[in-house]
Amino acid sequence: MAKEIDPISLQVIGGALHSIAEQMGNVLYRMSYSSIIRESQDLGAGLFDRDYNTLCESDSTPMHIGSLPGYLRGIEKTIPLDAWKPGDCVIHNHPYYGASHSPDIAIVMPVFSGGELVGFSANTAHHVDIGAATPGLVIDIPDVFAEGMLLNGLKLYNEGVRNEVLWKYIRDNTRVPGLVMGDLEAQIASAELGVRRFEELLSTYGKDTVIQATKQLMDYTEAMLRREIAKIPDGDYVAEGFLDDDGRNRGVTLPLKVTVKVRGDAVEVDTTGSSAQVPTAFNVPFDGSTKVACFFAFRALLLDTYTHEEFIPQNEGSFRPVKVTSPLGSIFNPIAPAAAEARFSQIQRLCDLIIKALALVLPDKCTAGNAAVLSFASYSGVRPNGDYWVFLEVNEAAMGGRPLSDGPDTVEELMRNTRNNPLEDLGMHLPLICDRYEVRDDAPPGAGKFRGGAGVVKSQRYLTPGFMTHESDRNEDAPWGVFGGKEGACSKVEIRNIHTGKVSYQPAKFSGLRTEEGDVVTYYSPTGGGYGDPLERDPQKVLDDVLDGFIGVDHARDDYGVILKEIDDGYGWTLDAEATRRLRAELARS
Repeated sequence: MAKEIDPISLQVIGGALHSIAEQMGNVLYRMSYSSIIRESQDLGAGLFDRDYNTLCESDSTPMHIGSLPGYLRGIEKTIPLDAWKPGDCVIHNHPYYGASHSPDIAIVMPVFSGGELVGFSANTAHHVDIGAATPGLVIDIPDVFAEGMLLNGLKLYNEGVRNEVLWKYIRDNTRVPGLVMGDLEAQIASAELGVRRFEELLSTYGKDTVIQATKQLMDYTEAMLRREIAKIPDGDYVAEGFLDDDGRNRGVTLPLKVTVKVRGDAVEVDTTGSSAQVPTAFNVPFDGSTKVACFFAFRALLLDTYTHEEFIPQNEGSFRPVKVTSPLGSIFNPIAPAAAEARFSQIQRLCDLIIKALALVLPDKCTAGNAAVLSFASYSGVRPNGDYWVFLEVNEAAMGGRPLSDGPDTVEELMRNTRNNPLEDLGMHLPLICDRYEVRDDAPPGAGKFRGGAGVVKSQRYLTPGFMTHESDRNEDAPWGVFGGKEGACSKVEIRNIHTGKVSYQPAKFSGLRTEEGDVVTYYSPTGGGYGDPLERDPQKVLDDVLDGFIGVDHARDDYGVILKEIDDGYGWTLDAEATRRLRAELARS
């Protein structure tokens, strides 16, 4: 039996591992060419042992790092453990072999110590275009082959020798080779750094010591999560909702159902009752996305860094107590060759329904309904010289009200954790102009003792003809309120041409829409649901929301029972405390 590592050495090695992962992530986003990686940081990086357990992860998008063990297990079907050699570099993105979805390309390199394979350095990042049916993103396509290049455990480098044929194949099958090839080089640099730093760590402390430390750290994280799960009463907790449509069959909603089964110190998330798989790309890869969403939900609910005095390492241990069940052939576990590229809104809703299901037994940890969606927009066109330009944008939304505070406004909520793209960067490189980017003011956040977060509104104007694909949802199903709180507002998409004045309203998801010069695409994100009885909200906070433009005077009266009177003091309104007291007493009686 291996010797236990003392606590101080354990902390030192654990800190070194986390530092390596952070360095890997920093190299990747700082060296990348495309804005989705360079600015939004749509990436993940970390180290893994030879059993594909996560040893450490970068503080980036939860979706990416949680999916990398799935990539590694998928690669094993092509490259078994004994086939890895020093200097190998593998590329992989196949959604039916562990990938989160096809645009998320992983780069994996082996780590050796004393001639023995001990683990892997790996990262994944969202690429701008992989040659799919429509530029950047896809929705209404027939199968997985229409998603673009499927790279299933292929060697970019074989024992340090560059595979020029594969490099040429990738370059020739993307609309924006300058961005994609540059991003791949950044990923390789990141993985090389991970290999080097891991080897240095093994050399400094010894292979046996480091490997034993990683096992203890994973066991520790697992024990911490099991301790928190054990505090939840055993039972089956159910929540339901629906998705707008599949991107082709309009007006046909897709049911969502989540049952959270708590048994002792373990939990199972069962999606039985959710929609069958659909004939478009609006499906979810099971290993690379569905399971990862459930892992994230429980780590976020129960192991939040800021609610624990103890440091909790980010590793495989947080996955072990969580089992995920999705019937084969369902939207959360499709059967090949169904397309499965447009999957993020579904896993956002999966997280949100887990929270909703547990709200009654975890009222101090759960929020009201979050926006729980993803507005992922692909803007594209062809330059006069025949070259494509493609821009991917992730729009912010809002969180639901919380047990002790309002929901955050205009944030990347739940599984996203990406940053917005600077408008200056957009204007310098692309024929787009942002006409409007501000807090949404046409629909108030869900009312509650703690209100939901306010959404965002963003308008992008085409300076030339082009194309657009929009991957989103929740134009129909508003974020829910909890414990007496009221629901938030749905999203909407509007296109208006500044030259003709023509206005059209689009569904949440559409593919390859032709756009004209002067078309302004405006996205309004959902607003969060309210937490608690709105009549218990501090009237001064209601006044502040009116003065800040989050809600109107009528909304303050109707939903919060707060009466404001107009004054000429530069602000315009003040609180009528006595009228508010009377109205609230009357509303409480009714």
